[in-house]
Amino acid sequence: MSNPVTRRMLKVVGRVADRPRLPDPAQMLSALPVPVLLIDAQDRFRFANHAAEQFLGISLSQLAQIRLSDLVPRDNPLFLLIEQVRQGEVTVSDHDLTLDSARIRKTGITVQGSALPEEPGAVLLVLQDASAARALDRQLAFRSAARSVSGMAAVLAHEVKNPLSGIRGAAQLLETSVSEQDRELTILIRDEADRIRDLVERMEIFGEKPIVRSAVNIHRVLEHVRRLAQTGFAAHVRFSEVYDPSLPPVLGHRDQLVQVILNLVKNAAEAVTQPGVANGEIVLSTAYRHGVRLAVPGSAERLDLPLVVFVRDNGPGIPDDIRPHLFEPFVSSKAAGSGLGLALVAKIVGDHGGLIEVDSRPGRTEFRLHLPVLHEDDGDSGV
Repeated sequence: MSNPVTRRMLKVVGRVADRPRLPDPAQMLSALPVPVLLIDAQDRFRFANHAAEQFLGISLSQLAQIRLSDLVPRDNPLFLLIEQVRQGEVTVSDHDLTLDSARIRKTGITVQGSALPEEPGAVLLVLQDASAARALDRQLAFRSAARSVSGMAAVLAHEVKNPLSGIRGAAQLLETSVSEQDRELTILIRDEADRIRDLVERMEIFGEKPIVRSAVNIHRVLEHVRRLAQTGFAAHVRFSEVYDPSLPPVLGHRDQLVQVILNLVKNAAEAVTQPGVANGEIVLSTAYRHGVRLAVPGSAERLDLPLVVFVRDNGPGIPDDIRPHLFEPFVSSKAAGSGLGLALVAKIVGDHGGLIEVDSRPGRTEFRLHLPVLHEDDGDSGV
């Protein structure tokens, strides 16, 4: 018979044997939704999970044939982070990095590097793209700005339009009984009153009115906008279309979506017809992508936003000082612009529970609309 010590040891071994087997660490890393890279002491790529391959646009077999310096230049702060990890064998994080080279262009990247004691010089890198989080933050700011304009529009409609009508009527009455010289002044008063009324009416479109959403074929919306543009303000602009024919319907308001796309296409047409832009082109495209969810304003409902609409042009780009405030009211790069067009776009997209993003540099500006799709259990709904 075994002694008590032996019996205790057998119990411990039995408990260990009963534990479930853990998957291979490489399999677990491969399943992570964030990019993970392993580089050795010579800065060669030893491992990249699927998310990293998608993030870099390079397969693991291709990465295995190059060094990190072939991907980003040696003066990139990423190399300083790696050196700090190797020297201290600690975890080091850096934020808002830019990975820019002929092979890759990523901005706003957070990188976390960790040492592997078992392999001297090896560093495990975890990359996170913070652009989506920043875009969500901007969306909240845009919606707040739109709500402030809505409140201002309501005040102006009530407090300004009524007395403005009286001022205009009085100017018209005076116009019939004053001298020719004074009549010019009454006409000036009337014209300025009309201008202020038009501005107030334009701001009234920001009002908080419920929208009725239903199934919308986004490709028909894009085709309608393209025809409007090519028969009017973009008659001499070349259009290209790259549509995913398998897309489901959008859950939205057709006329408001037309207004959104029309505003974006009009801005793109103005950009590509500026002096110095050769072979101006506007590209309209659609795609289906997973991974983005937002709350519907004024509701506990959350929507998937897998349908993406792209409006891209090859104009001069958006000035750096304006880009962070692009969707705020009264912000415009145009000398005669009111700054309400893109603010309205952001509001309508927000009312749909969607998301709008923009990337811009000289020669390429792209707006991306993330929109909800219609599911079988969705009917017409007021939002």
